[in-house]
Amino acid sequence: TNLFGFYSITLKRGSYTLIFTSLGFQNKEVSVELNKSIELSFEMEQQVVQSKEVVISAEQKNQNVNSAQMGNVSISMDRIKTLPAFLGEVDLLKTIQLMPGVKSAGDGNTGFYVRGGGPDQNLILLDDAVIYNPSHLLGFFSVFNGDAVSAIELYKGGMPAQYGGRLASVLDVSMKEGNSKRMQVDGGIGLISSRITVQGPLKKDTASFILSARRTYADVVATPFIPESSPFKGSGIFFYDLNAKLNYRITQKDRLFLSGYFGRDKFSFSDKEADFKVQMPWGNTTSALRWNHIFNKRLFMNTSLIFSDFQFEFGGSQSDFEFKLFSGIRDYNAKVDFNFYPDIRHQIRFGANYIFHRFTPYNASASQGEVVFDTGKLTRLYAHEAAGYLSDDWDITDWLKIHAGIRMSAFRQVGPFDRFQKNPLGQITDTISYSTGESVVQYGGLEPRFSMRVAINPQTSLKASYTRNLQYIHMVSLSAVSLPTDVWVPCSELVKPQIGQQYALGIFRNFADDVFETSVEFYYKTMENQVEYKEGALPEDNLNDNADYNYTFGSGRSYGAELFIKKRFGDFTGWAGYTLSYTNRTFPGLNNGKTFYARYDRRHDGSLVLTYDVNKEWIFSTVFVYGTGNAITLPRSRYFIEGQIVNAYGDRNAIRMAPYHRLDISVTWKPVPKREKNKKTEKLADDVPEGNDKWYQRGHSSWNFSIFNVYSRQNPFFLYFDQEGSLNGGDLRVVAKQVALFPILPSLTYNFSF
Repeated sequence: TNLFGFYSITLKRGSYTLIFTSLGFQNKEVSVELNKSIELSFEMEQQVVQSKEVVISAEQKNQNVNSAQMGNVSISMDRIKTLPAFLGEVDLLKTIQLMPGVKSAGDGNTGFYVRGGGPDQNLILLDDAVIYNPSHLLGFFSVFNGDAVSAIELYKGGMPAQYGGRLASVLDVSMKEGNSKRMQVDGGIGLISSRITVQGPLKKDTASFILSARRTYADVVATPFIPESSPFKGSGIFFYDLNAKLNYRITQKDRLFLSGYFGRDKFSFSDKEADFKVQMPWGNTTSALRWNHIFNKRLFMNTSLIFSDFQFEFGGSQSDFEFKLFSGIRDYNAKVDFNFYPDIRHQIRFGANYIFHRFTPYNASASQGEVVFDTGKLTRLYAHEAAGYLSDDWDITDWLKIHAGIRMSAFRQVGPFDRFQKNPLGQITDTISYSTGESVVQYGGLEPRFSMRVAINPQTSLKASYTRNLQYIHMVSLSAVSLPTDVWVPCSELVKPQIGQQYALGIFRNFADDVFETSVEFYYKTMENQVEYKEGALPEDNLNDNADYNYTFGSGRSYGAELFIKKRFGDFTGWAGYTLSYTNRTFPGLNNGKTFYARYDRRHDGSLVLTYDVNKEWIFSTVFVYGTGNAITLPRSRYFIEGQIVNAYGDRNAIRMAPYHRLDISVTWKPVPKREKNKKTEKLADDVPEGNDKWYQRGHSSWNFSIFNVYSRQNPFFLYFDQEGSLNGGDLRVVAKQVALFPILPSLTYNFSF
């Protein structure tokens, strides 16, 4: 079926058995005598007994071999919740980083890099709404609340034609629709955060809702322990977020969905002695209204109106001087998607979408007392982006299957906009002004997609894919990790669309009656019109100027191999992944024009995830990760000039930090409800109140104890240099020192559902 449960199958007359499967639900088997067109719809019933299958993907048996899709991972939250949690908070993005080809940005960071692409080259969707910054607490947690998420799809190669606008990957996250049968409450209480989710029917089998909230309270817990005399009294950081969704079945052929997300992080710093204060709030807001309509037995439509917004603000004050720095991006999006099933061998998708972008690059305000400083007028940039697509999943023969698609996209920057003209010395000599709606510059192009599967035998297949993508919006950053301070900017006269082309080849093989799934994938990717800051440029240089004058442009290349093995069934389940990769960049304006390794290049990257179901109540999990150290730029020599040390830097990203490795463990205890414990005798326990047996059947809880970084590995977060001795004493030494972020961290979380 598609995401909304619609399916259409065309078969010859005869007797058939249909098997409906969904992860975490009981299978439904139906015998059908097909002598006329019929309609079949079933509501899946939740599975009471926990499945033994490790949930990496919700695919049917042998689906990884049979599908023409490459580089695709479907993930369920069920097993993710049993894996070791960072500070007690389950995080799907950290699980994504355990997959081959997906690299972590480092400890405490939910940013990820896919096959050599930057963090801005990942399209992250929550119910079709774009999430521009997926991080909470400066990257320690993601914006996705596991209790509100139903399904996750990651495309890292062979991206389907319905997705576009990014070069590297698509992470498509779907929210739960809400229980249409009964009220249900889920939640968890941790050491630094808690969450609660309420869902249920507004009208049974017709309308339902889900409401999920989360908040950290490290700031509240720490406050009593900070003495009033401390100069840092009043400092703290926390986040909160809210997910909500309504769905209403108007008729058998029409259904409405309304979903939204609101999240905010707030960081505050106070130094009483210096009379200095900082406030830094940031966050995402999204909403989506979707209408499903079934035209007939073969044609399905989904129409969406979507709003996405990300805002960042940095405000500080000292004495009577105050300043504020802010930026953001806002989208208004309309799209329509069709699924058409002409016969059993074709599944056709087509549609179109339009986005109106509003960018707010760095803007500032400043004042001292009653004096307001002139920081220039508020700068906003506007653009239109549109695309149409057509794709077909075609089973040509039993051994040959293809996915072919074409996407046509276009982008136009429009006014109001002022383009400053400069002389060779960088001085502004003239201004060209564009009125509201007037075209400044436009781009467009074709984005073909193709993937193919050749079945060698029922357990083995070869796959190949080619994808061409255009990206019209870019994130420019001075940091090696994604931060809220990063700025999104559109294509302009100077900033051309990024162009990515990826070629992939893989072999997929199942063993032992599909208990083990294995794959080896090779990829090669080229990236044009990559964007970086010029040497010495800073974001504040954009004030009273066109920001794109501070950028430099180049190309990139990435290639590698990914190995993956998964055990699906049994008491011991899990997966192992390994990636060998090379990622480099060439910028005429950087590193003297010489090719250099990208800051997220990582030669070796491996992960091992194991889960052991001892019985119905106890689950043990462990995660081990290893990765080559990050590439950094360090001084190669130093000089004394007038008593000051001057650094002379070597080639860009020519030095590697120490390798990263870490072991996490987790124990989950799920007490079996008393009703289930007494199934052998078919009697309720003596202490079950009469008439309350349904509560005992439905209610359950669990405890999760996790240890992050078991052997307290001091993984490098960054390096800095310190001076020892003195120049006059002749014993001056410059010493490199390493900062590690997290030692061993235990956590305990209580989860409940009733």
